[in-house]
Amino acid sequence: MRISVPFTALSLLALAACNSAQSPVDVKHDVATASTAAAEKDAKANEAQADVNSAASKDLGEATQKADAKMTDAAADTAVTLAEGKHKIATAKCEAMAGDAQKACRDVADAALDMAKAKAKASKASQG
Repeated sequence: MRISVPFTALSLLALAACNSAQSPVDVKHDVATASTAAAEKDAKANEAQADVNSAASKDLGEATQKADAKMTDAAADTAVTLAEGKHKIATAKCEAMAGDAQKACRDVADAALDMAKAKAKASKASQG
C-alpha cells in the first residue's frame, strides 16, 4: 500500500495541474494561434470549394452542349422522316396524273424532300 499512496498523490497533483488556469498572455497566444490555424484551414476549404464549383460548372456546360446537340440531331432526323413520309404521299398522288403534270408533281415533291434534308443537314452542322 505504501507504493500506491505516493503514486496516487502524484496522479492527483498532475490532474490538478491540468485544470489550473493559464496566464492571460499564454491564453492570448493560444487563441491567436488557434484563430490563425482555423483561418488558414477555412481559406483552403473555400479554395477547394471554388475549384469544385468551377469544375462542376464546366462539366455542366459540356453536358448541356452535348444534350443540345443530341436534341438538334433528333429534331433534324425527325424532320427528314416526316418529309420522307410526305414525299411518299405526294409521289403516290402524282400517280393519278400523266405526262408533264406527273413529272412536275414529282419534281415538286422531290424539291420539298431535298429542302427538308438540306435544312436538317444545316441544323446539324450548326451544332458542330
